[in-house]
Amino acid sequence: MNRRCHLALAALVMATLPSAVLAQEIDTPGVTSPLTPAQIARNYPPNALTGAAVDKPVQLKSEGGMGMRVVKLAEGLSHPDGLVFLPDGHTMLITERPGRLRLVRDGVLDPTPVPGLPPLNNVGLGGLHDIVLHPDFGKNSTLYISYTKEGEPMKGTTLAIARARFEKGRLTAVKDILVTDAWESPLGTYGGRMIFGPDGMLYIAVGDRDGTTAKDVSSARPQAQKLDSHIGKILRVRDDGSIPLDNPFVKDPKAKGEIYSYGHRNPYGMAWDPKTGKMWAAEFGPAGGDELNRILPGHNYGWPLVSFGRHYSGHLVSDQPWYREGMDNPLFFWSPALNPENMLFYTGDKFPRLKGSLLIAGASTKMIAQVIINGDFVRQGDTMLHELGVRFRDIRQGPDGYLYVLTEGRLRGPEDTDGMLLRLEPPTAVSSTADAGGHPAAKEASPD
Repeated sequence: MNRRCHLALAALVMATLPSAVLAQEIDTPGVTSPLTPAQIARNYPPNALTGAAVDKPVQLKSEGGMGMRVVKLAEGLSHPDGLVFLPDGHTMLITERPGRLRLVRDGVLDPTPVPGLPPLNNVGLGGLHDIVLHPDFGKNSTLYISYTKEGEPMKGTTLAIARARFEKGRLTAVKDILVTDAWESPLGTYGGRMIFGPDGMLYIAVGDRDGTTAKDVSSARPQAQKLDSHIGKILRVRDDGSIPLDNPFVKDPKAKGEIYSYGHRNPYGMAWDPKTGKMWAAEFGPAGGDELNRILPGHNYGWPLVSFGRHYSGHLVSDQPWYREGMDNPLFFWSPALNPENMLFYTGDKFPRLKGSLLIAGASTKMIAQVIINGDFVRQGDTMLHELGVRFRDIRQGPDGYLYVLTEGRLRGPEDTDGMLLRLEPPTAVSSTADAGGHPAAKEASPD
């Protein structure tokens, strides 16, 4: 698709809006005007949530009848968002959105955060986002964090990616390798999910950065269709942040060379299918319109010109919600919404019913969802853990084949300490974690 077509598509963002909407003045909080006390108060709610939804190990059944044992490994976390396993087999690192990196060793949370993080902005949904290890971490101790970077006054904030070394329990040699051109309201969303591909490249999801979700117009939304902005994109860079020469728009002088795909709203989950080598991403819609997409280089996934969702005012996002020429339809969408967070293709043997499936953490729906993919046929499978009543932010497969999830109680609140790290085991597993009485947990019979 040539540059003229891209510009024509971007122009549709304005052309399809009603005249009454176009007449509204666009105010971008924190950019065109300072944040008001009410806006700040909403993003720093005073009644901090504490406690944990899981005390001792509990056995549950999925909606499809699969037995599962839930074991709490750590509590007292504040909006944990990203989790990695170090190759020593004993250590995990967890990001907390308010701006802390935590270490869990042998199932025990270190009370002292890992030092060395760069300065960050944690207003609203800003702060510390995801963490990934370099493919050769065992040799170079290098990792990557995504975080919210502060700009000049009234410039807003953006998503940045920093590379660092994890040595002797702290971050060293911390350096930004990419500061995205996604400067917008501090009240907007950031995305920030990262994953290394089988090609050794780092893929980064950038959210739509919309700080005016209560209105039908936004300075941020149209930029998802613009190739001179990182907003609403999935990016692809080398491990040093440089641009691969085979990126789809690298030869376009007016486009950002890091762009791999565009027209996204808030892609919070990315995973590579180990069977097919294809990349998949799940993204939040607005009020409805959550999508699952197979990501192809250079493709346009439609936001905000194509969406099943509505603005939070109740008005339709698009007058053509399903199809526009040159844009990819989702291969699956949720109705009702799932609120999809991170996801993975499960390859372990602990849960035979789930093997080969895509597992997605649901935030506001407070459940884990199984999605079964067979070529272009995608269907919802089992759902689980809704009894816990927590929001799921991340799901990872451990080197032991168990599933590990991060939870929170609500969307906002930097003083909240009700977040947990949970391990999901088959009901016959013997947990290495002591029960509430300090004794090893007993082997339990499977209800399957």
